[in-house]
Amino acid sequence: MEPPPPPRPPRVLAAVQSSYIPWKGTFDLFRRADVVVLLDDLQFTRRDWRNRNRIKTPRGPHWLTVPVCIKGRYTQSIRETAVADPGWAERHWRTLLHAYGRAPRFREVRPLLEPLYRECREASLAAVNRRFLGPVARFLGIGTPLRDQAEFAPVPGRSERLLSLCLEAGASTYLSGPSARAYLDTALFERAGVAVEWMDYSGYPEYPQLHGPFLHEVSVVDLLVHAGGEAHRYLLPGGGPAGPRGTGDPSP
Repeated sequence: MEPPPPPRPPRVLAAVQSSYIPWKGTFDLFRRADVVVLLDDLQFTRRDWRNRNRIKTPRGPHWLTVPVCIKGRYTQSIRETAVADPGWAERHWRTLLHAYGRAPRFREVRPLLEPLYRECREASLAAVNRRFLGPVARFLGIGTPLRDQAEFAPVPGRSERLLSLCLEAGASTYLSGPSARAYLDTALFERAGVAVEWMDYSGYPEYPQLHGPFLHEVSVVDLLVHAGGEAHRYLLPGGGPAGPRGTGDPSP
């Protein structure tokens, strides 16, 4: 009996810093990749998407922020960033109940969301973010594996690090968010035989949304409570990488 063939290397790799309940565009990026690497060994940045995101409320957009230990820890990585107050999850859940309890599909997604909050015991920000990313992706029908940066050999340099991830994983294409256009050395990738493709976050359809004028730049939770099992229909059409022009990325 012949042994099974080795697994096919991923064609498309994407790499992102983990974010707290990120917007729908993050999951579109996941959907278009064969593997996603979470860059949680990078430095934690304050007032960023790593530990907070927005929802809509009757009083307007509202930030949900995971409290983290930052005093005197100016160079800590996302992985090293500790949760400062274990009571945050229950407070966030109560806020979501108040903001979205009357949303049309809230009852449908409550069995997904409530345990994620009420059973959350993770002590690090990276673990908190990972806790939410996987189940939400699966709810949206996205099975792309999420891998840790720590699984790969460390390489200095922004572009060099990302190229190294592609080469080590055997990927032939690097899929990037548009904000990386400011620094990514595409010539480096070209010389190594790795193509670079850019996400285009324009063209999202609107869905029925509570609390005033429609707003795209909110947490994916907003999409889930309004669209439920139909949420995947409000992601970008198609499953392949987008074209060369990327716009509207609120989450680096």
